[in-house]
Amino acid sequence: MPKVELRKRAIQIEDIFHEGGPVADRPYRRAAIIAVIRNPFAGRYVEDIIGFSDDLKPLGLDMAKALIDALGRDPKTIEGYGKGAIVGAAGEVEHGALWHVPGGYAMREALGGALAIVPSAKKVAGVGARLDVPITHIDASYVRSHFDAIEVGLVDAPRADELLLALAMTTGPRVHNRAGGLKASEIKARDGLR
Repeated sequence: MPKVELRKRAIQIEDIFHEGGPVADRPYRRAAIIAVIRNPFAGRYVEDIIGFSDDLKPLGLDMAKALIDALGRDPKTIEGYGKGAIVGAAGEVEHGALWHVPGGYAMREALGGALAIVPSAKKVAGVGARLDVPITHIDASYVRSHFDAIEVGLVDAPRADELLLALAMTTGPRVHNRAGGLKASEIKARDGLR
């Protein structure tokens, strides 16, 4: 498969102190890391592309570790995650789908074995496009307090022959969460759901 060619990388971090209610005891941190790479399949249809997913695994692990470091270096503080991809206009959405395994498993490994499915979003779009990356709790998908999203994008990416790949993490529940449901402290099953 083709070599992964990285053009640029960016990290964004938000510290959220309140959403109109009382100031939180500790800010909620929501962050994303973005990598922009050349799409080796841009401009043509290629039947066998799955091998490129394996080629992306080292990039995914590097990105997951860098994001944990940016959030304070302690994987135990991470409670939410998600992933996404924007495919440049000369590609197809299936090229973004190749990010599912290397992005998701990289975060699970870097976090010490998180159980919940890593939510994802992907689309084909032009330069400067934005993507809302969904986020859920790392160990149980039904923990409503951790349902969130972070918008990612760069003004000069993805170019038509590029992929913009993103990972997202959070450090707890949303500030002022009041949607009810299963609490993180009530997670019992080890199936990634409850």
